Amino acid sequence: MTKIVHLTSVHPPFDIRIFHKECVSLASAGYEVVLIAPHDEDVHAQGVKVHAVPGARSKVERVTRTIGHVLRAALKEDADIYHFHDPELIPVGLLFKLLGKRVIYDVHENAPEDILTKEYIPFWGRSLVAGVMGKLERFASEFFDGIVAATPTIGSRFPPGRTSLICNYPVLQEWVCEDPRPYADRSPHVIYAGRISRDRGIAAMVQAIGILPEPLQARLVLAGLFDSPTLKTQVQQIKGWERTDHLGWLSRDELRRMVFDARIGLVLLHPCLSYLRSYPIKLFEYMAAGIPVIASNFPLWRDIVEGAGCGLLVDPLDVQDIADAIQWLLEHPEESLAMGLKGRDAVRSDYNWADEANKLCHLYRRLLGG
Repeated sequence: MTKIVHLTSVHPPFDIRIFHKECVSLASAGYEVVLIAPHDEDVHAQGVKVHAVPGARSKVERVTRTIGHVLRAALKEDADIYHFHDPELIPVGLLFKLLGKRVIYDVHENAPEDILTKEYIPFWGRSLVAGVMGKLERFASEFFDGIVAATPTIGSRFPPGRTSLICNYPVLQEWVCEDPRPYADRSPHVIYAGRISRDRGIAAMVQAIGILPEPLQARLVLAGLFDSPTLKTQVQQIKGWERTDHLGWLSRDELRRMVFDARIGLVLLHPCLSYLRSYPIKLFEYMAAGIPVIASNFPLWRDIVEGAGCGLLVDPLDVQDIADAIQWLLEHPEESLAMGLKGRDAVRSDYNWADEANKLCHLYRRLLGG
């Protein structure tokens, strides 16, 4: 049986894109799939073997010790294809090419643009680091057998003949609810799920919920972890926190229950370079669950939201604009339900993982020669 090894030094073992979509899809297609990732112990799940390596306590430790653990574990597997997911693993990918292996680089983000937003890198050094990363990616991509890009913008940076666009769309089966609570009977919950940070709009969300009329009884429900304890402390001082419920990290089942009990899903990322041309998975998951969205008015997102008629677009930096959108959707439940259903239909027809899984398997068949 053909063996495939996926490698990550950054992501958790049950990452949605890496494990639940790509690895599970490849295992279902008949490949032997091993995922090497930071974790406490080796496990087998859904046809995938998770080979655990020690996690890192700091970013410096991650790019030194963790990468070494990933490399040693990968060498032991002796796979037919090595598929890695982090820019810091580019040297590992190049080493496996020297060893005569087929190698795929899965590019989740525009790394050079993303580096420009990293606060842990001194401001004066970000452009230099971003430039070096861009050159390293371009150089290395000439040697890799395949590039998997999560968005068209990311894909445009790599050789077209070796680049496959595989978007991070939802798995339809995951967002089917046998007995959903009727939309009109749901509590006026406005939800956000994901990493909680300044550039993902946490301050504006809390401020907006705080200025809504009291009779609406709206509550902001957050699922995810704050970037830092300091940020959480600062956000807790914002008027509106008293109307906010922070649930912390949730399992996939818990997350689905939260979404299916909500009225509105928020995706209010700030207009950073790395976000303006991104495809946020939560946007499509809210749509798949049939709830209307309030999203940042980026041109790319406008095409999706207005094209599907599935929600409202706002200036993510304008608290009143966000509050007005929330109030309108809560006060117009029939129109909101119709938007949610249109979003669900759009995911079923255009924005689902089934077609992306086929493209991934096609790439593997091509690299394996049949």
